[in-house]
Amino acid sequence: MNRFEKQTFLLVEAHEHDVRFVKEAFYNAEIPNPLRVLNGGDEAIAYLAGASPYNDRISHPLPSVLLLDFNLRGKNGFEVIDWVRRQPALKSLVIIALTDPERRADVQRAYDLGVNSYLTKPGLFTDFVKSMKSLHSWLRLCHFPHLC
Repeated sequence: MNRFEKQTFLLVEAHEHDVRFVKEAFYNAEIPNPLRVLNGGDEAIAYLAGASPYNDRISHPLPSVLLLDFNLRGKNGFEVIDWVRRQPALKSLVIIALTDPERRADVQRAYDLGVNSYLTKPGLFTDFVKSMKSLHSWLRLCHFPHLC
């Protein structure tokens, strides 16, 4: 396992069905990275800030990649992106919007706030597995400061 494959991915998704969908896609795409799951925007901010109960970075490692839906409990995905991009220690965190079919205004807003990529959840599981494989390959090829 190389250095990148040890990096944690954090999925922030409110819908249990979509959480299972992503976990199964990771498994089927043979993505070895650890995947942590949170359900709400406030929880994501607490985790990323290292606030209680997430202050032990051995048990709750800081992720290198944030997979983020916009429709969350508490703060929405846009608010999470805005918060992350204002944190100097998280400036280089890779943020992938992973959400329902695109709305042009959402795409523009997400990029304006600082996402690295905007992906929609395809309806077919096989297409989603292909998307996750492609995403993983892309991330391995990129030279993000904290992934080098």
